[in-house]
Amino acid sequence: MRHTYELTFIVRIDPNEEVINNSVTQVQGWVEANELGQVTKIDRWGRRKLAYEIDKQRDGYYVCMSADIDPQNLPELERNLKLSTTVLRYLLIRPER
Repeated sequence: MRHTYELTFIVRIDPNEEVINNSVTQVQGWVEANELGQVTKIDRWGRRKLAYEIDKQRDGYYVCMSADIDPQNLPELERNLKLSTTVLRYLLIRPER
């Protein structure tokens, strides 16, 4: 049974826009892995200044993703987000109805 989640994450800024797009596609792939999730909306907020420096980065590329995800897929998704070198921070929540 799938539940609706919101995933907001910050991608490391790279001069090559292709790297940022690949990172977003990679996260989408993790959400949809083994057909346990389906991305319903991707909202790219763009480059923003961070409140504080993270890994010597002062700016980040913000992305908000809505998805229907099977709860058994969450531990692997969070593990991939933590180990990713391009994702600086993330927040995964289940919005109230």
